[in-house]
Amino acid sequence: MPHSKQAAKRLKQNAKSRLNNRAAKSALRTAIKKFKKTVETGDSEAVAAAYKVVQKGADKTARKGIIAKGTAARMKSRLLKSAKRAGKG
Repeated sequence: MPHSKQAAKRLKQNAKSRLNNRAAKSALRTAIKKFKKTVETGDSEAVAAAYKVVQKGADKTARKGIIAKGTAARMKSRLLKSAKRAGKG
């Protein structure tokens, strides 16, 4: 239990931000899964739309500090690479 009002407030804030961070990460992972499924179908317009959603989500979570900037960049790079590879094959 917190010993001061300040500690109690921080406990509540941390719990709230943890839930928000988990929700944002989960939404990003879901978008990535949808993107990968779309890549398997081979529809280039749908792949572009799905990538746009992933890109926006990755940038947003990185901007909020939920994931690192480099992690977001690496994620986007790998997904785009896989989409291009699937488009050729």
